[in-house]
Amino acid sequence: MRASAAGCRMGVGALLNGLLVSVLAALLWKYSQLSEQAALLEEELHMTQQTREVSQARIDYHVALQALQDHGTRMVCTGKMHTDRLCRFDYLCYCSEAEEFVFFHSNSSVMLPNLGPRRFQPALLDLSSVEDHNTQYFNFLELPAAALKFMPKPVFVPDVTLILNRFNPDNLMHVFHDDLLPAYYTMKQYLDLDDEARLVFMEGWGEGPHFDLYRLLSNKQPLLKEQLRNFGKLMCFTKSYVGLSKMTTWYQYGFVQPQGPKANILVSGNEIRQFARALMEKMNVTRPGEADKGGGSVEEESPKRDDYVVVFSRSTTRLILNEAELIMALVQEFQMRVVTVSLEEQSFSSIVRVISGASVLVSMHGAQLITSLFLPRGAAVVELFPFAVNPEQYTPYKTLASLPGMDIHYVSWRNLVEEDTVTHPDRPWEQGGIAHLEKEEQRRILASKDVPRHLCCRNPEWLFRIYQDTRVDVASFLDVLREGMKSKPNPKKSKAAGVVHPGRVREPQCQTSVQTSSEAKLTVSWQIPWNLKYLKVREVKYEVWIQEQGENTYMPYILPQQNYTFSENIKPFTTYLVWVRCIFNKSLLGPFADVLMCRT
Repeated sequence: MRASAAGCRMGVGALLNGLLVSVLAALLWKYSQLSEQAALLEEELHMTQQTREVSQARIDYHVALQALQDHGTRMVCTGKMHTDRLCRFDYLCYCSEAEEFVFFHSNSSVMLPNLGPRRFQPALLDLSSVEDHNTQYFNFLELPAAALKFMPKPVFVPDVTLILNRFNPDNLMHVFHDDLLPAYYTMKQYLDLDDEARLVFMEGWGEGPHFDLYRLLSNKQPLLKEQLRNFGKLMCFTKSYVGLSKMTTWYQYGFVQPQGPKANILVSGNEIRQFARALMEKMNVTRPGEADKGGGSVEEESPKRDDYVVVFSRSTTRLILNEAELIMALVQEFQMRVVTVSLEEQSFSSIVRVISGASVLVSMHGAQLITSLFLPRGAAVVELFPFAVNPEQYTPYKTLASLPGMDIHYVSWRNLVEEDTVTHPDRPWEQGGIAHLEKEEQRRILASKDVPRHLCCRNPEWLFRIYQDTRVDVASFLDVLREGMKSKPNPKKSKAAGVVHPGRVREPQCQTSVQTSSEAKLTVSWQIPWNLKYLKVREVKYEVWIQEQGENTYMPYILPQQNYTFSENIKPFTTYLVWVRCIFNKSLLGPFADVLMCRT
């Protein structure tokens, strides 16, 4: 009996011990779970804090992470080739350790176009507006979304971002032509790329001397590639656009063929002037005399504007050695005051304020001439070239001035006197030095009187000549200036209106008649384009093409009237194809109307 009671007590004790162990184990497990959850919450809080360091915009970190894990990355692009493609991404990520963008695949991922291996021939798109340059290609690596479990926790960028490469942020021409103008109009294409969007520069450069100009495009501070490392090993952009529109570029730099205007320029001066106006507003710059007009359009001509000439002064390279003499000659020639400006000594906004009211801008060839896009309509730009440098081979600013709607008169002067130049053969090669070259090559360059056409970008003869200092021969300069100004249009006749093309001619029809077995007549008539009745056009003519069916050649005619009877070269019992279109002012062509089939 006693033994039975003792066994019972031992059984109860063991049961209690077992229960106690179970409770303690449960508590330890619960504590472990709570600790793990607390660690996750702490990590999530830390990542949320990291995200807020990138942007002031709020984001629910857990929701963003779940969306990335469940849906992966989504991409939809426009454009058929890598040279004209822009892509929008949801949850495109960047690994700073690998320096690679990452596309995470899930069952909900979207990749349009799905190019397969063609995505690497040579790239998905160009990150820069400089076309098909092998340092500007964009692509990404691919991973399953499940791989996120084994990767560092991502930091999310909640801002809408525009991801691009700056091509050469140290050079003002490249800053405007390659970066600012394309970025401005790329942002205009998409409503959510507004003033609160963020620009992300992936080329790897530092800020550079003109970074404040990039800040004008958005209220958000741009991010540099190097800065992305500071925010985490894996950054994910919740919504981003990648690439730049090339529609606003007008010049190619000679990577494949010698430099010159692009073959197919799609931008006009009107778009460039709108961009210039937007930047001036951001810089709080108004044209001289504009404040007195009550804030009128910056494109309006002020009848009371104080006419003056601006001379760009350079202090380190490509100097005008007799700048004072040149300024006095300009004062006497134009009977205007002359103002000098300098990128080395003045703020950019103050230079824009001066140039935006100038009648004439004079400068040595160089990147500072891109500021001519701020000149008022009817102004003139005079570009000076050193000895042996042919103005016809280096025309970025001539091309700019000549764009329809820019309304800037362009004149170039070239130093033809070798004694009026100072060379610097002992400088570093990037500033035109040639001391590093073989003696025979040095002698060839020194003896050359004209730099031959060449490819970009390190041609030693070009660099040697373009970095010369020049004494401007005032007499020849004034001769060239006077001759060039003869063709300058009257500024009062310069109009800010855009170029308007005619529409299709309406109701085209043909009638035929056979006169003899060898003679026939073909009468073609039409009504004016619909938009013509709302326009004041100086000259309207019509172009008619007539082609015998089955032949490869056609007969073109330019006619002033809306109907005409053709008899020359018209044969009986023959079918003719006829096209008609309208022409405004000799050069503005309308579309052809539908082809007519006329049987004699």
